Amino acid sequence: MGKPMMIQNDDDKRIERLKRKLNAKSKVQVLRSALDLLEAQVEKAEKLVKWARAAKIVSASSREVMEDFKLLNLLKSRSE
Repeated sequence: MGKPMMIQNDDDKRIERLKRKLNAKSKVQVLRSALDLLEAQVEKAEKLVKWARAAKIVSASSREVMEDFKLLNLLKSRSE
């Protein structure tokens, strides 16, 4: 059996409202759905932080490569 939770009356009413809207069989199903969504949001936020960090790391070398391509294109266009 699970562990009991002490839920405030206002929160219990919110859970019951969501239970009806979601056609959930139990309050636990509502809480699990909420936890799933919250976990997904946290994972997305963590990925964004990682991507931002990675982008910051490679941005300098990326700028160098872009400068090389600009120079190459400039030389190509002058030779034509």
